[in-house]
Amino acid sequence: MNLRLPPQAITGRAQPSPPAFASELLASTLSDKHQLDNQDGLIEQGTPQDGSESKYSRSGVAEDRSQPELKSYLTQADIQAQFPRISYFPHVSESTSQLSGSSPDHNELDDPGAASATRRSIYQVELQQGHLVLDLSVPSQIIPQGVRPEEQTKLRYTAATCEPDSFSTSGYTLRQKINDRRTELFIVITMYNEDEVLFIKTMSAVIKNIGNLCLREKWGHDAWQKVVVCIVADGRTKIDQRTQHALAVMGCYQDGVAKDTVAGKDVTAHVFEYTTSFMVSEKGEVAPSPCPIQVIFCLKEQNKKKLNSHRWFFNAFCPVIEPKVCVLLDVGTKPTGNSIYKLWRCFDESPSVGGACGEICVDTGRACSLLFKSPLAASQNFEYKLSNVLDKPFESVFGYISVLPGAFSAYRYEALKNVSDGTGPLASYFKGETMHATRKVPAGLFERNMYLAEDRILCFEIVTKKDKGWVLKYVKDARASTDVPTGVPEFIYQRRRWLNGSLFASIHATIFFFRIWTSGHSKFRKCLLQLEFLYNAINLLFTWTFIANFYLAFYFLVSSATSNPASDAFNFLANGAGHQIFEIVLKVYIGVLFIILVCSLGNRPHGYRLLYSLSIILFGICNMVTLWCAGYTVYMAVPHTTEGWKNISHLLRTNASFRDIVISIAGTYGVYLTGSFLHMDPWHMFTSWLQYLFFLPSYANILMLYAMCNLHDVSWGTKGDHTSPKNIGGATKDPNSQDKVLVKLPDEATHTVEYLWRVSRDELSHDSEKAKEKRDDATKQSDNDRRSRTNVLLAWVGSNVVIILLFTSEAFNRWAQTHVEKNSHTTFNPYLSILLWATAGHSLCRFLGSCIYLVLFFVERRRDIWLRFRKSLRLAGRKARA
Repeated sequence: MNLRLPPQAITGRAQPSPPAFASELLASTLSDKHQLDNQDGLIEQGTPQDGSESKYSRSGVAEDRSQPELKSYLTQADIQAQFPRISYFPHVSESTSQLSGSSPDHNELDDPGAASATRRSIYQVELQQGHLVLDLSVPSQIIPQGVRPEEQTKLRYTAATCEPDSFSTSGYTLRQKINDRRTELFIVITMYNEDEVLFIKTMSAVIKNIGNLCLREKWGHDAWQKVVVCIVADGRTKIDQRTQHALAVMGCYQDGVAKDTVAGKDVTAHVFEYTTSFMVSEKGEVAPSPCPIQVIFCLKEQNKKKLNSHRWFFNAFCPVIEPKVCVLLDVGTKPTGNSIYKLWRCFDESPSVGGACGEICVDTGRACSLLFKSPLAASQNFEYKLSNVLDKPFESVFGYISVLPGAFSAYRYEALKNVSDGTGPLASYFKGETMHATRKVPAGLFERNMYLAEDRILCFEIVTKKDKGWVLKYVKDARASTDVPTGVPEFIYQRRRWLNGSLFASIHATIFFFRIWTSGHSKFRKCLLQLEFLYNAINLLFTWTFIANFYLAFYFLVSSATSNPASDAFNFLANGAGHQIFEIVLKVYIGVLFIILVCSLGNRPHGYRLLYSLSIILFGICNMVTLWCAGYTVYMAVPHTTEGWKNISHLLRTNASFRDIVISIAGTYGVYLTGSFLHMDPWHMFTSWLQYLFFLPSYANILMLYAMCNLHDVSWGTKGDHTSPKNIGGATKDPNSQDKVLVKLPDEATHTVEYLWRVSRDELSHDSEKAKEKRDDATKQSDNDRRSRTNVLLAWVGSNVVIILLFTSEAFNRWAQTHVEKNSHTTFNPYLSILLWATAGHSLCRFLGSCIYLVLFFVERRRDIWLRFRKSLRLAGRKARA
């Protein structure tokens, strides 16, 4: 991805030519040295380059340069340790900061920040209510001409040392609160380690949506002041570096500013606030945004998973800003140009709406190329479309949608708030975050799996909130595209959490259906909701027996189509071939089912990628055989003449098999096709239907088996890391003042900020090499151990299964009847005779061994007796002679 900054997008100081800069650099260096030599050892006010007064004090030391903690400039070792991604000037004197050694080369002189970026000054900063809050200058390149508001010229950094629940009560605040602005929309984008491509795709779409709001008369040209975008990154050491560069180019982040401790307290989150006027487009250009964007970038110090990121959003920032509507997005989700407005409009038009979601579709790429490249993605596209065509509209009619997808949904903040006793939707939503086995009263497996689907719990809590009448709505014309897994292991991992969470959350909702009667809904709405809960209970029953139902459908359809040799569905291959094909396919189905069962017991899908892929193919072939048999049965049952079709009603009444199959097909695929046309979105029926049919047995068998075999795994698919290295420096207490700390920051009086901005821009200008998935040594060893265990288990179970299948097959029975039973006149299966003889032989061998042992035992005992007898005779002889 190539990022280019158009000349018209850059404002501020022009770049000097290399010769002019060389003179400027030497003059600046000599001036710095002269300043350092004339310092009197006291605290001196740092003066920015533009002559304005700095709010921080810089510690200068001239008389006693033996104090390393107060020196104004870092050594080269310090620089490389703290900023390893930036190439700095190699020749910096520790005492005078003057360039030494050979003269700098041409490349170094081209960049005015290369030398000054080596300088980090220690500033004396006064704490605000005990908190470290810094207002930092941003690069001049991203400040629009004529703009002077502090929110667009200064980046505010707040080092939070509290947990999210106590953010507002601890005295922390945000710029929106300080500026006394009313926030209509508060948009949160959560991310983990996604690359800059996914982040830019989502962020660009959000910026375009905000620009669309500014064009609407109801919102006005200053609509951007009513919208705040919050980006929460899960872990300082986990965030993708190129994503960090993208944020830095927009002005929402600066390297070298964050601190891991403040006056001895550990920092839990780094909060950056900036109103940016630039965006990085999907085409790779840095360009002005359609309007200013208020951004809060929360970089969590530790990796505590997505739910904790939402805790920072809902429990830390929302109480300060008090928004009307909260919009949830995942990095990689791209809402269309006015989707966010349409979600907001649903809340504005109906005060009883507590939550809403739009249509999430698969990002199929240019010209739907992904559907043809990845059959797995195509099958998911069909599944997503079916949900948008049938499920979501159906549930929206009742007012209760079982799940509002966290990737693109919105909630009224008032509906989310807890009641006075601390219980409520948000309390239940975050309950799963603190569930672990080390509690004094550990949560059961049911409860921990249930809270894997915390968004389902949240929806249930909103609708059943006591004395409230909140409903959930589906907004069809609010669309967003998202990425789906295209690899089998990632797909299985994702669905494991979805299936386990949705199953137990559905059970929870079904059990506590009576809570609907304590809500504030009208009696008519309560009756409707009661019908929906009954419908969900029936669906739950079918979900629980999904594997059995699917297998029985396969068994009966194939067996009925191959039972009669005269009308065999596979007579085109050979006369009576259907019976053999049924036998083979049946055993393949059972064998693959058993293999998946074994492989799902504690193994990571990455360790058996090829085996899972092969199983999907075999299951797909089985389903193709099933569909062929079903179609053949219908073909044989329908009239083959025009006259016969006149009495089709009689055929439906008399031919039960034909009737059942026709009703089943019409009630499923006919409904799919009709509903898709009614929603004016039928294309998935032509581009993704066949792929979905091929993957359908894998949805029923592989995903369900893996999910049920890993109920003990209540993780989110990412390992939470509750530790972080203390390697970015801290804000230490000033020994001469209790309310001030000493902080090492980029020097405001140099080109450091400009240089770091150009470094981020240049980093993004080069295409990144997509790193292949790497596993650490511990993970590899764990995978190898599990693989070895499973290989032994597969060999043992597989050999037993092969024997069972071989000696119970019809082919072996016919061979035995022809070659064994005719000659031996026995009715026993010959394998049974082998087992009897083997058992007898095994027992005989043990008996013979036992007999031989006794003989040797008695021989040895007799020898010992004889030796003792001889010894006693010799002793008796010696006594007699004595």
